[in-house]
Amino acid sequence: MFTDSTLRQAVQHLDQIRKEIGKVIVGQPDVVDGVLICMIAGGHVLLEGVPGLGKTTLLRTLSRVLHLKYSRIQFTPDLMPADIVGSMIMESDSEGHRAFRFQAGPIFANLVLADEINRATPKTQSALLEAMQERTVTSGTTTHVLEDPFLVMATQNPIEMEGTYPLPEAQLDRFLMKILVPYPSKSELSRIVDLTMHREEIHLDQVVDRATILELKSVARQVLAAPHVQEYAVDLVMATQPTSANAAERTKKYIRYGSSPRGAQALVECGRVLALMKGRTHLSIEDIQSIAPSVLRHRIILNFDAHADGETPDTVLQHIVRSVAPAAV
Repeated sequence: MFTDSTLRQAVQHLDQIRKEIGKVIVGQPDVVDGVLICMIAGGHVLLEGVPGLGKTTLLRTLSRVLHLKYSRIQFTPDLMPADIVGSMIMESDSEGHRAFRFQAGPIFANLVLADEINRATPKTQSALLEAMQERTVTSGTTTHVLEDPFLVMATQNPIEMEGTYPLPEAQLDRFLMKILVPYPSKSELSRIVDLTMHREEIHLDQVVDRATILELKSVARQVLAAPHVQEYAVDLVMATQPTSANAAERTKKYIRYGSSPRGAQALVECGRVLALMKGRTHLSIEDIQSIAPSVLRHRIILNFDAHADGETPDTVLQHIVRSVAPAAV
């Protein structure tokens, strides 16, 4: 049952998590909130930014604060699917009997960092994304279930295209959010340099555990979504589809393919977690508008005219969000 006490406790836990992460991660509040939203909503997140912005440090810090099992996979062109999910190995006992045993790969963790995911071949990328979607790993005739919570945070570098295998759009759609990691401001960069100069180990408190995270996920699912807010999320996704009767003006001009139905689901699920973070028991139109860029930017494909006119997914989405009016209540 969703009570005021439950709400206050959930908000307190989330604030504590963000405060602890803030001891290590300077600035980037939207990135931190986005990763937390994806974890509590039960999805995965793709972070795009140049090297040195703290993407790897963020997930490692999160694992320490939440006391969850963490693993890091460095994606390279020679990485094989078995290097991610695991493989069967032969073992001998003390009597010389041999038997096959499944050796679990690094995917068997609560928080998995897929570093530079676009450097691996499509076959290896698919092995990771299958585990993300199904939450299981099959080896031979045995299916192994991945422990909840399970978050994959993939990173990619937007400025280096040589030797990379960009994720196909259908695989990008598996990510709940795509978050762009910005450069720090001057004051934030000064603080980063200051922390580097001191070289002291930052003490992090474990503010919540696995059971609390699962409880937060349960509470987030109880956040109410009124029919008119759900309708707005659906209208927003329909407005990104150029063949739809509800397509926005800029959609018809600049979008080749719009968001899939997963986009509408993600808007509602992520919006509910955002509402919980703000201490509310109901989803609002503003919540949907706030997370729309992160949820939809990787789910639309622009055409040649958009690239020629200097448009980006974010500039097109800004226009679409402004053009879609909420239904009258």
